[in-house]
Amino acid sequence: QVQLVESGGGSVQAGGSLRLSCAASGYTYSSNAMGWFRQAPGKEREGVATIYTGGGVPFYADSVKGRFTISLDNAKNTVYLLMNSLKPGDTGMYYCAAAQELYYGLGATGDFGYWGQGTQVTVSS
Repeated sequence: QVQLVESGGGSVQAGGSLRLSCAASGYTYSSNAMGWFRQAPGKEREGVATIYTGGGVPFYADSVKGRFTISLDNAKNTVYLLMNSLKPGDTGMYYCAAAQELYYGLGATGDFGYWGQGTQVTVSS
């Protein structure tokens, strides 16, 4: 089992920044990819960014490329999502997720077996 706990959400104005954190515990060695997803009210959960624990370039949704940066601190078992130039369309619940058998790409929700409880991000215009 892998436990994931997100933090860092909040309310900001458009153009502002937030950094989300996700602390992993448990059998973290079994996960080879960590991702951030988000879900706006009435919409499906969508992938935002994915990073691989073994290295390599991360993957981003087109809507956040150039504005969001995902990073991983293996020593702390923590994954971060730095969000700059936030827009109202970025509003939603943000979830951290861990995958055990994802090897390339952003991944879909079904590729991730472990999920955090989510942290709310609200961007006002």
